[in-house]
Amino acid sequence: MNVVLLSPYFPTNYYHFAVALRQNSVNVLGLGDAPYGDLRFELRSALSEYYRVDDLHHYDDLIRACGYFTHRFGRLDRVESHNEYWLETDARLRTDFNVPGPKSDELAWVKQKSKMKHIFSQVGIDVAPGLVTHSYAEAMKFVAEVGYPVVAKPDTGVGASGTYKLRSDADLEQFFATKPTSDYLLEAFVSGALYSFDGLVDREGNIVFYTSHFFSQGIMETVNEGLDIYYYSLRELPPGLEDAGRRAVAAFNLRERFFHIEFFHLDNGHWVALEVNMRPPGGLTMDMFNYANDIDLYREWANIVAFGHSKMQYARPYHCAYVGRRRTRTYRLSHAEVLRRYGDLIPEHGPMSEVLSPALGHYAYLFRYPDLDRLQSAIADVSAV
Repeated sequence: MNVVLLSPYFPTNYYHFAVALRQNSVNVLGLGDAPYGDLRFELRSALSEYYRVDDLHHYDDLIRACGYFTHRFGRLDRVESHNEYWLETDARLRTDFNVPGPKSDELAWVKQKSKMKHIFSQVGIDVAPGLVTHSYAEAMKFVAEVGYPVVAKPDTGVGASGTYKLRSDADLEQFFATKPTSDYLLEAFVSGALYSFDGLVDREGNIVFYTSHFFSQGIMETVNEGLDIYYYSLRELPPGLEDAGRRAVAAFNLRERFFHIEFFHLDNGHWVALEVNMRPPGGLTMDMFNYANDIDLYREWANIVAFGHSKMQYARPYHCAYVGRRRTRTYRLSHAEVLRRYGDLIPEHGPMSEVLSPALGHYAYLFRYPDLDRLQSAIADVSAV
């Protein structure tokens, strides 16, 4: 079996996917723009071959790389990056080389936020009113219906990049005076607690793992306002979330993939879907899955790729939290004090990539503990300035 991993070194923890595939006797074919010598030893040891290109954005170079892999190893069985940034590139390569998995013509439903709304609504999941708008007049008509504030976001976009909260006619006018030429979705602002429904499906679309995280606030606010972020996994899901999440997974027809679906929980108990991502959550969340459940989801995904199924069992014995801190702030507890006070709760800590730091902070602590009250107390203490 031949699996191409695009940019297998980013995020840095994703080398575990390559290692797990190799342990299943899969030919792991790395394709990236990083020098081979810069790859960590474990990743180099897991790769059957590594093809370096000058720039992963140069698609012709990727075609040549996959052509070389095909000539050398035979038919390609999978192309994957687990990274939303390369989602369209993955799909294009699958299309051109007839590789199983989401193809280019299937991506609109998981890349365009306006189309996501349609799918959610089809299975009875509430969404915020929204409109892809091309003119100031259209936008004013929409605002007259839903009121301020509204959120403006690229209809096709990654994370919170280019996303704005507009509070007045002046904000809306300024937005249209400076907006990029790409399509933008205007959306009624929803005030609610942010949760995710995360997991993994096998080759038949069965959910073999699922969990949920509570977030201190959305990525839009975190990035635009420079806020610290924390989030933590739940041992028991709130009523209604699992049902909405399962309906969404089925509606988007996911196969052999991780998923990350975001919901707002309103004061009236309703769940409003924000968006779906057919990839693992970003940053260190894959490791949080494993710490919270004493499992290895890198290996379980590799098992699904190689064998079609997973026999994993899990029971959510712990909550696991991510706490990000920014180097632009002075915190009440120094790094040394954090480790001295909470070291027994911290399975992992370290600096975050500059690519991820606008959303996740410059330094990350993971906390693991069965009792949520103690975990929340630690989060508050470590975040205090």
